[in-house]
Amino acid sequence: MSIPQSGGGPIESIDQLAEYLAQGCKPKDQWRIGTEHEKFGYCKDTLRPLPYDGERSVRAILEGLRDDFGWSPLFEGGNIIGLEKDGANISLEPGGQLELSGAPLMCIHETCDEVNWHLRDVQSVADKVGVGFIGLGAAPIWRHEDMPVMPKGRYKLMTGYMSRVGTHGTQMMYRTCTVQVNLDFGSEADMVQKMRVALALQPVATALFANSPFFEGRPTGFKSWRSRIWRDLDPARTGMLPFVFEEGFGFERWVQYALDVPMYFVYRDGKYIDALGQSFRDFLEGRLPALPGETPTLSDWADHLTTIFPEARLKRFIEMRGADGGPWRRLCALPAFWVGLMYDQSALDAAWDMVKDWDSETREALRVAASVDALQAEVNGLKMIDLAREAVAIAESGLKARAIPSANGMIPDEAHFLNALKESVESGKVPADELLEKYHGEWNGDLTRIYEEYSY
Repeated sequence: MSIPQSGGGPIESIDQLAEYLAQGCKPKDQWRIGTEHEKFGYCKDTLRPLPYDGERSVRAILEGLRDDFGWSPLFEGGNIIGLEKDGANISLEPGGQLELSGAPLMCIHETCDEVNWHLRDVQSVADKVGVGFIGLGAAPIWRHEDMPVMPKGRYKLMTGYMSRVGTHGTQMMYRTCTVQVNLDFGSEADMVQKMRVALALQPVATALFANSPFFEGRPTGFKSWRSRIWRDLDPARTGMLPFVFEEGFGFERWVQYALDVPMYFVYRDGKYIDALGQSFRDFLEGRLPALPGETPTLSDWADHLTTIFPEARLKRFIEMRGADGGPWRRLCALPAFWVGLMYDQSALDAAWDMVKDWDSETREALRVAASVDALQAEVNGLKMIDLAREAVAIAESGLKARAIPSANGMIPDEAHFLNALKESVESGKVPADELLEKYHGEWNGDLTRIYEEYSY
């Protein structure tokens, strides 16, 4: 989850909120790629989740990365809760999941190098203290009472609220991991087309990256339990957003939607002030009960935008949010998939042609079916395997059209980063299928085997 935003002055007009989003518009030669991924840490001898404090702990990992690799620490209430270096940051999810939010980079070659360096550094530190890390969409065995709570005020506020507005919110917070990519847009019209393609094809990404078939020690009947969790989290801030496909959608319409999403907090002087369920509209008028008479800044608006959790999210860039955390190889495949679809206009147009006739019911049904059956899903005659095959082919064409070679010039473009997805399309199998085969086969129902065989 996001760290507090900074640098925004007072909001004097509601028009500033749409202007803030519009400031994300960039010429194509300035478009960048930001990859984020989360992973679970655990103690190798007990297979238990990492506590915040202690010899084998989240704190030990953060301090080790600081000391060994030159990251600058971020603190809250005297506790180290993150790191930053060279435009990237490392942060903590509520249950101690370690997240890399990568720097904005030019190409998939660079973002994959960043992922590789990060995982090698984390492994170096973790090996010294007997800690392992694993990439899965959901914790396969741990229960809620097993999970530590990170010392971040934002999470303390959210935990109680989640239990009041949905049935799976704390599961999302403490026991899921994702990989996502953040991409730029050139204009409001470009943003609209990209948001529509992003939302419509998010179920395809969910299917291709499905990697969470277990929860609390058993198969769930879902290949992406993480995706299932998001359907019953908080309807006010999640979902497939049908209004994005309506005529007239743009920055202003997103503002109106975001203003109606209940607030979580206001960040002041290093502390999170409880504003749970209160209205940003009231805040604009100085009528927020949490801060009577005070009006918000653009930093408050930026913070509020980070508390909205749809399948694709608009800030001053677009976040693709539908994929499970996963194995090393797929951490590079996810940005390759979306960059191929989004950063070449011919590919983007082809992707829109693919989905433009779907109605909201079809998009939602695909989302549900992807979580259950991944590439074996089918909705109203639409076979997910066929959709995935077409989407991956379009992405490949987009990456080849970009024709950005590796630094040494030996690789002519970025298309090879899609190889893991092409293999899934050819076989019909995603990581969840492989995990289930092992669970019912050579593991003989022993889920603890997953740590030894699938850790980074």
